[in-house]
Amino acid sequence: MQLQFYKYQGTGNDFVLIDNRSNFFPKENTQHIAHLCDRRFGIGGDGLILLENDPVTDFKMVYYNSDGNQSSMCGNGGRCLVAFAKKLQVIENKATFIATDGLHHATIDDDGLVSLQMIDVDAVKVSTDHVFLNTGSPHHVQLVDDLENYNIKENGAAIRYGDLYGKAGSNINFVKQIDQATFSMRTYERGVEDETLSCGTGATAVAIAMNVIGKTNATSIDLNVEGGKLVVSFEKKEGQFSKVFLKGPAEFVFKGTIII
Repeated sequence: MQLQFYKYQGTGNDFVLIDNRSNFFPKENTQHIAHLCDRRFGIGGDGLILLENDPVTDFKMVYYNSDGNQSSMCGNGGRCLVAFAKKLQVIENKATFIATDGLHHATIDDDGLVSLQMIDVDAVKVSTDHVFLNTGSPHHVQLVDDLENYNIKENGAAIRYGDLYGKAGSNINFVKQIDQATFSMRTYERGVEDETLSCGTGATAVAIAMNVIGKTNATSIDLNVEGGKLVVSFEKKEGQFSKVFLKGPAEFVFKGTIII
């Protein structure tokens, strides 16, 4: 089968995007999906996303990790899908779509910056050396001193596969504070099983976690990721976080066809 695909990236988090409104894509074939995401033998990407019809919203998002398995919410992937939907003329500058974690609202400006509303967060578990929360995907957040030289893959995998999170595992974020409202972060993503240049749900988790543990009082926080910069904003009331928005660039890279 000849497959048309599009490649997008959001702060270095890259995705294979496919217009599946006609439901032609073989979603049950995880090997095909993993092959498409393979950087040596396929197209290459941190994940694959299908844009599908939805009876209520503008479209549906179906997300797969690069290992071929369907996964939880991906923030940067959601932002890229909004840009893709605009390219396909499914939307103009505003969108509502359904994903595995529920309904999302988004806007895209003329410069390609996408602001995506994430789920509300009302459960944050604070431990001695880390914070855990779910922002559409599960995230472990941990401050480290020497972020630049920290072995993300080795230390991230040790936590992800350790006793702390069981078989399901978690995404692992390592963080360094820059100033009162700016943090640098690096992420080990489950499903990719390596460091990625950016993680949208991870950036959201880091921003909320740093507010919860008192590292910042800001409700708009800048996140330096390996692939660029993201901004997370929210409203906080009685320990609950609502109107959570992830904002950053979502850029078209190229399109092509591949035989699968």
